[in-house]
Amino acid sequence: MTRNRIVQEMGVRRAALLAFTGFAALAAMAVSAQAQDKGVANPANWPALTAPTPDAAIERRVDALIAAMSLEQKVGQVVQGDIASTTPEDVAKYHLGSVLNGGSSSPGGDEFGPASAWVAAADAYYEASMRPNGSLPRIPVMWGSDAVHGHNNIVGATLFPHNIGLGAARNPALMEKIGQATAIEMRVTGLDWTFAPTIAVARDDRWGRTYESFAEDPAIVRDYATAFVHGLQGRRGDKDWLRGPHIIATAKHFIADGGTLDGRDRGDAKIPESELIRLHAPGYVAAIDAGVQSVMASFSGWQGVKMHGNQSLLTGVLKQRWGFDGFVVGDWDGHAKVTGCTPADCPAAIASGLDMFMGPASWKGLYETTLAAVKSGTLPMARLDDAVRRILRVKARAGLLDAAKPSTREFAGRYELLGAPEHRSVARQAVRESLVLLKNNGTLPLKAGARILVAGDGADDVAKQSGGWTLTWQGTGTKPEHFHGATTIWAGVRDAVKAGGGSAKLSVAGSFTQKPDAAIVVFGEDPYAEFQGDRTDLYFDDPRGSLATMQRLKAAGVPVVAVFLTGRPLWVNRHINAADAFVTAWLPGSEGGGVADVLFGKADFRGKLPFSWPADAKGAPLNIGEGGKPLYAYGYGLTLKDRGGAAALSEDPGIVTEQPATGPIFARGRAVGTRLLQIDGANDSAQVITGAADNGAIAVRPVDRDAQEDAREIVWSGKSRGTLQIVSPRAADLTAAGPLALTIELKVDEAPAAPVMVEIKCGPGCLARLDLTTRLAAIVGKGWQTVSVPLACLGDARLNKVTAPFVLSTGGRLRLTLGTVALMPTKESTCP
Repeated sequence: MTRNRIVQEMGVRRAALLAFTGFAALAAMAVSAQAQDKGVANPANWPALTAPTPDAAIERRVDALIAAMSLEQKVGQVVQGDIASTTPEDVAKYHLGSVLNGGSSSPGGDEFGPASAWVAAADAYYEASMRPNGSLPRIPVMWGSDAVHGHNNIVGATLFPHNIGLGAARNPALMEKIGQATAIEMRVTGLDWTFAPTIAVARDDRWGRTYESFAEDPAIVRDYATAFVHGLQGRRGDKDWLRGPHIIATAKHFIADGGTLDGRDRGDAKIPESELIRLHAPGYVAAIDAGVQSVMASFSGWQGVKMHGNQSLLTGVLKQRWGFDGFVVGDWDGHAKVTGCTPADCPAAIASGLDMFMGPASWKGLYETTLAAVKSGTLPMARLDDAVRRILRVKARAGLLDAAKPSTREFAGRYELLGAPEHRSVARQAVRESLVLLKNNGTLPLKAGARILVAGDGADDVAKQSGGWTLTWQGTGTKPEHFHGATTIWAGVRDAVKAGGGSAKLSVAGSFTQKPDAAIVVFGEDPYAEFQGDRTDLYFDDPRGSLATMQRLKAAGVPVVAVFLTGRPLWVNRHINAADAFVTAWLPGSEGGGVADVLFGKADFRGKLPFSWPADAKGAPLNIGEGGKPLYAYGYGLTLKDRGGAAALSEDPGIVTEQPATGPIFARGRAVGTRLLQIDGANDSAQVITGAADNGAIAVRPVDRDAQEDAREIVWSGKSRGTLQIVSPRAADLTAAGPLALTIELKVDEAPAAPVMVEIKCGPGCLARLDLTTRLAAIVGKGWQTVSVPLACLGDARLNKVTAPFVLSTGGRLRLTLGTVALMPTKESTCP
């Protein structure tokens, strides 16, 4: 595909989508002029798309299959299980239509196993699905995977920059190449379906998935959706569409996952319908126009209605108004949050327009309850048949109905294509084009013949430069040997300097004996994914002391180049002040040499900010066209020609960054200071509580004790595990405060029906908990009581990294009222 042809097609498509933008403005007026139920879209307000002309032969074949299928087979097609909980035998017995590997699932449970194990597993599931079963037709299973920045579950695969970096590159043609490379590397391992691209428009950078968004501007998301779908799937009408070097793509997460209140993952988009149309629809219009074959429903909701159960959007807009004829797949037990549903029982989601449940471990219960719902008439057979027809249509289009086992398909087993040089070359180009230069006092470009010091904890760490969704869900728990063929930023610099006749030294702490000509300090966020990356502000905590390293180098007269690894814009004014040049590298992936290419002038900077950069750490949404005063505006980015001094920036973050180690942490019905009261559970992310709330597992409401709403009643339903917690925006060091105890004033109104644990959160792998069941049971009905829990009783508590000083959780029923919680000095050593 030539660049000219791509540009030409983009021009035609842009004209059509600009017409869509004009329609959006009219829709805004129409929506505001009429009253609608909350969470119910009016499809007439949305643009109408022309559905593709169906292939008559495929439709006849699908009709024949449906006519020959048993009810059990039909139900199996709409249920997807995770390979960690689903065996090939399960696929055969329950007629499952698909499987997936979640972020931390892999064949045999080995996340770092060889690619050959994936091919063998793909064969096993395929062969199970094709095992003869009387006169029933054989329908091959399909396998979905989160290949979101390359085939990122596979050791040795090419890891491309995450979407936020790609958005900075402003290069749709390059995106198509990335999609093509990703598709081929998936084919090598026998897989045929990716849960990508993510076409979220992130509007609040506190969201933990901001780095999965291309930009805050829907225009970039729109153009990239087209390019990525074409790269992954090929072009509709071509012989290799969905076949050969191509796979099935998924546009996700429908819709407005990036528009939730306060940037809360799996939260609620409390925005008018006109905003859905203007901001969050264009990417889906483009993806559907490009022929995307699956759309993933979002965990999140709109105006209080969870997307997995929003018929007006899944059916009314997506399928009817837009004519989407592929299938809608759910997200990880996302159906469980639909009103009246559980992980194992949710016919309402299928009735609303979901075509395939993603039930990782709940699949068997879903199969049984969905089968029962159809038999009872609760779920109409016509709706089930439509869902099955959509799934089979895509399988037929992709050639899966006729394909042999995965190991015999084109590209399968060609392991030399994992991390192939041509793929790594595309990734390195993407790295070069994604870098955004925020400041340069003339230090860049560096001279390759110079003496260069490389410092910072991110300098020699592929995992850190790759971020979440890298071999594991969170991108953690990996080792350098798991990244075959990858290049760290340090290695890229070393190679560039060696080629230029200079010298390079790596010292994470920035120490040296011979003064360097310049120092490169690589630092930033540690890996995270999804809700675990949600934040309450945008203050960069600098847990590894990079600022001190930069300031020490600068004081020694060493020019400092800062390279910032991040999944979102953060407040780093102090670091920018301490640097002579500041480069935002985002999460560049496996090809760290691309960073060196630009630092040493082999290529110029061309990246432009895809998100507005904050002037303070408060975290209030800051988007183009919506006011506010960013430090660096959307689209900002210097080139090597842009030199000169930069004024010192304010080092006031605008927020309180430290909390007293002792004293109340919950009082008068509120968390104290910058701490937050949250509830968690029921397949949801942590939810900040300011009033009353109920997530199905735990409900909280204000009540009066001594004054109006100065306490909280908390009720655990017993339906699933629920957690009440008080969290801090950043880890606190309590070690200097001496022995401490949690002092809890509470009233137990209903005895615990299951074990109740009191905990503190103190970093990965920190198990700091105590069973409080007996103590709570002893004070049921006795009014207000004080329970003291010495932190020494909580086991292996690392008190230098406390992120949640109070956590209370249970999986059973419990009702209590909470008055105050405090951290107080103690000499007590008796555990309750």
